[in-house]
Amino acid sequence: MGPVSLEYGQFYHIYNCGINGCNLFRENENYEYFLHLYDKYVSPVADTFAWVLMRNHFHFLVRIRKEEEIP
Repeated sequence: MGPVSLEYGQFYHIYNCGINGCNLFRENENYEYFLHLYDKYVSPVADTFAWVLMRNHFHFLVRIRKEEEIP
């Protein structure tokens, strides 16, 4: 599957998992670093309603902000 164009104001379930069930997060610092990057790159353009990080996968429920809501 190729890239998907996200639409302003729409909700999305974003998820990913490790290949063959391998861990994405091996240490607590990995979770913290991932959330730091998420906050830096995703939070400015999306509102997060729910999320969970597990060792081998993650889920986010987000709404892409409307164009006028993005700083």
